[in-house]
Amino acid sequence: MDSVTQFALGASIGEAVLGRKIGNRAAISGGIIATLPDLDSFIPYDDAVATFTYHRSATHSLFVLAAAAPLITWLVLKLQPRLREFRKETFLMTFLALFTHPLLDAFTVYGTQLFWPITDYPVSGSTIFIVDPLYTTWLLIGFISALVISRERSAGHYLNYAGLVLSSIYLAWTVAAKLVIDNRAEQLLQQQDIAYQQLMTTPAPFTTLEWRLIGKGDEGYFDGFIKVFGDEQEIRINHYVSEEHLLTGIRDHWPVTRLVNFTHGYYSVSQRGNDILITDLRMGLEANYVFVFKVAESDGNNIQPVTSVLAP
Repeated sequence: MDSVTQFALGASIGEAVLGRKIGNRAAISGGIIATLPDLDSFIPYDDAVATFTYHRSATHSLFVLAAAAPLITWLVLKLQPRLREFRKETFLMTFLALFTHPLLDAFTVYGTQLFWPITDYPVSGSTIFIVDPLYTTWLLIGFISALVISRERSAGHYLNYAGLVLSSIYLAWTVAAKLVIDNRAEQLLQQQDIAYQQLMTTPAPFTTLEWRLIGKGDEGYFDGFIKVFGDEQEIRINHYVSEEHLLTGIRDHWPVTRLVNFTHGYYSVSQRGNDILITDLRMGLEANYVFVFKVAESDGNNIQPVTSVLAP
């Protein structure tokens, strides 16, 4: 999820655990701690695929964060001596703020390597868009209410609890909506006699009422849109060609194997001029995808692997 959402979730957790004991510092501390896993975005790599796929890896691992929680708690207590009488609560806030970050990320389509280093398999629930105001707004209302309403009253603190509950209910709704969409998509594709080897659904931007489906077949891929409360008798499907033959001889090239695995197979291959490109089909739309990588060059006769770059 986006950084604003992660900060809001951490701040809400901080307020829930320590707000009534240390005031506004609880929300601020929780918000800052919750954003720490995303510091991996500032690690420089020479290879664009490494930059893309190493995000949400080690710093989002539940094992790494479990080990880091006591150290970060110690640092928080060092920076805020007044918290030392609340050591257990400070550890609980730190632990929850850190752990909920990758768990929430795992609901998005990008994928989160929750169990690194045992496996670098990116867990991807694909139930919520990376920016969803209907999830974030409840958290913002909750912890901001706690910050601005007098501590002599409990209204702000309880509004914060309400924000956590409502955002959690919405997240549960996204899971239920995906189950409905997956079942309907499979039925409609079967009715239209559209064969596929792989099929996934992902919410459209800023909503869970309309979903994009992506399928992989023998000769390429297809996509379409379907609504949760629609009464579609069929789905309008657009078919595209993926030039898989361009990867012949370079499938062992690290950026290629990495992208094939990281995207769970939802990728396409194309040639633009002399550049051989691999596109992540999960994020964006046809002709306007977010992540397109140059992985090789062709001189017309031979294809040579290159250090990957993000294609314009």
